[in-house]
Amino acid sequence: MSAPDATGVAIHTRGLTKRFGSLVAVDHVDLDVPKRSVYGFLGPNGSGKSTTIRMLCGLLMPSEGDIQVLGLPIPKDAEALRRRIGYMTQKFSLFDDLTVRENLEFMAAIQDVPRLMLKSRVDALVAQFHFGDMQGQLAGTMSGGQKQRLALAVAIVHTPELLFLDEPTSAVDPESRRDFWDRLFELADGGTTLLVSTHYMDEAERCHALAILDQGRLVANGTPADLTAALQGRTLMVSASQPRQVRHALTGQPGILSVAQIGNTLRVLGDGQGDPSGDVRDALAKAGIQAELSAIEPNLEDVFVAATHPADATKVHG
Repeated sequence: MSAPDATGVAIHTRGLTKRFGSLVAVDHVDLDVPKRSVYGFLGPNGSGKSTTIRMLCGLLMPSEGDIQVLGLPIPKDAEALRRRIGYMTQKFSLFDDLTVRENLEFMAAIQDVPRLMLKSRVDALVAQFHFGDMQGQLAGTMSGGQKQRLALAVAIVHTPELLFLDEPTSAVDPESRRDFWDRLFELADGGTTLLVSTHYMDEAERCHALAILDQGRLVANGTPADLTAALQGRTLMVSASQPRQVRHALTGQPGILSVAQIGNTLRVLGDGQGDPSGDVRDALAKAGIQAELSAIEPNLEDVFVAATHPADATKVHG
């Protein structure tokens, strides 16, 4: 993948906050998204990802804080921003009773694509997304992957500079997800900035940079390489004949943040306060269990756990 353009920032927030009564949904988030990048947005359900995206789009008024998107103050210039951004959700905002081409033509008209350019723009998207033999098919009869492709084409019909994608791959198969991400990088290579919220760690690893939200707070941000490097020395693989017994023996022990079984082995993440191998050996010795330990490289799932685990006081930043 190509590197992000370092000449500017597409999204800039300081102290971004949203309250719903006594609930703080987004809590003083500082965010910088480089232009021409694919920027990942991760977090548990209810972490504030969608609320943040809606504020960045100008669809929701912030309780406090400053937002600049494509150089425009938001929500003050939200109407001017609307013509320069695209927005795609996991629900695929399509009209099922319209054909593929009619969906594209209708949204092009809604997005003020000049009439003289409308046909050529729709023709270009039909070719780009391989809808040549499907133009007359009703959107409601398409497969999940086909609907996803059409929803992306609809979202970029007006050639936006910035594209927001809110969990766009949650309802499609792995092959469709791979194809979809190839298209996202084509857009980034063409100059579009993309902010993508996702639950999938393999998708997060593909992003140029990413942020993790937890309970409305920004708890990690940086490149995937920098975020995983910050956990160096905290991850172990434990092999034993009875992995379930090992898991029970290690879970909740001092110095051990998480234990995940992967086949017949266990992936252990230390809390960063000391040598995790010593903590693991102590816990196994107390339980009378023999096991083999080996150091392994941290991954983004480890980053996610370390950043969102309530017992971890040191948050992760690249």
